Amino acid sequence: MVNKKITIIGLGYVGLSLASFLGTQTKVVGIDYDKEKLKIIKKGQSHFHEPKINYYLKKAIKNGTIFTDKITNEVISSDFVFITVGTPIDRNGKIDLNNIKEVSKSIAKNMKNLKNKPTIIVKSTVIPGTTIEVVKPILEKNNLKESIDFDLLTNPEFLKEGSAMQDTILPHSIVIGGTNVKAIKKLTNLYKSVYRKKQKIVETNNITAEMIKYANNAFLATKISFINSIANICQKLPGTNIDKVADIIGTDPRIGRQFLQAGPGYGGSCFPKDVQALINFSNNIGYNPILLDAVKNTNIHQVNAVMNLVNTKFKNLKQKKISILGLAFKENTDDIRESRSIKLINLLLKKNCNIFVHDPKAIDNTRLVFKNKITYSNSIKEVLINSDCVIIMTAWEEYKKLKEKDFLNMQNPLILDTRRILNIKNKKIQYIGLGVG
Repeated sequence: MVNKKITIIGLGYVGLSLASFLGTQTKVVGIDYDKEKLKIIKKGQSHFHEPKINYYLKKAIKNGTIFTDKITNEVISSDFVFITVGTPIDRNGKIDLNNIKEVSKSIAKNMKNLKNKPTIIVKSTVIPGTTIEVVKPILEKNNLKESIDFDLLTNPEFLKEGSAMQDTILPHSIVIGGTNVKAIKKLTNLYKSVYRKKQKIVETNNITAEMIKYANNAFLATKISFINSIANICQKLPGTNIDKVADIIGTDPRIGRQFLQAGPGYGGSCFPKDVQALINFSNNIGYNPILLDAVKNTNIHQVNAVMNLVNTKFKNLKQKKISILGLAFKENTDDIRESRSIKLINLLLKKNCNIFVHDPKAIDNTRLVFKNKITYSNSIKEVLINSDCVIIMTAWEEYKKLKEKDFLNMQNPLILDTRRILNIKNKKIQYIGLGVG
């Protein structure tokens, strides 16, 4: 066990994953203003689907982790205060720092007369310069000074939805940005004490740490948009297969295999938001990010490649039963934010289709978007019966296990597999894999 008191403000993917892990090893207080969310969390249940998180959350609560909706003097009187609130983008593509600002104000208000000197850590994804130019001035408003009354560090996360707990417990690297050597050492020692393996820890300044996070996500998004562009070329070349192309170029150590899975485009809470925020930030400082604009636009239009495949198979889609397997932006999550499935459904609705959908975890979130405009089912068989076309959008394990016989009750056995997870040989079934010429 670690004898440290830790406060985590913001219980989304990052904050709750961190609280669930650290709470199994030391005293943790988790804070979120959403009372309904807290009711769920206090029962040992995550408010989002994430493998293994409930196991660690229950273990953390048993170990004494508590959750509250108030930032007080007592909870700020911690060794470490992690800020993990959301940083969405506004309608203009600019990052919205209101959550960061409000939390910083509450921390400053409750830092008066503290006996200890807390280390405040910005873990939220923020544009370069935010920690020093936005957070620090707010924290110093009440005659408080960095390095005297508090320490201030930047510590971005690199977790992936669907493997958030694994990435929290075994991060591939740890980036700590700051100017106070002692504060950096303090956080370094915390991480060394909670991680079983010797994780790579990189020390830098705040603005570089902030830039590393954006550069990381922008590069991964670039790889996805690149391979999707190649897939679209392969689609028009009989005999080509994008998976074979990706497998071979992925063996080149200069490229690497990860994030070369062609599909309908990236989604989720990070890549679309962070690429757009970096584009906006770059323009504001006088640089035209042509490549990043191309990455974003390629992703936006990728769902059209799927729609084009549908259009080539039907002269008229009106009243056709179109089945969609997979609503979450990726497997092992219920997150539909920026999901390509949601974009595709909107395009299909304009064609007056009858849309039937299935997803192991994301039905409830999707229902909030489309209400009664589409038909939801917990049964794959029910979705497929009398269907004119099925489109596989997410690579859930249960979809990979589907057999040829499962599609023979369709009105028109046509499969559009955007993830290429099936191996269909039956001549009664028309199978089209995105990126297979």
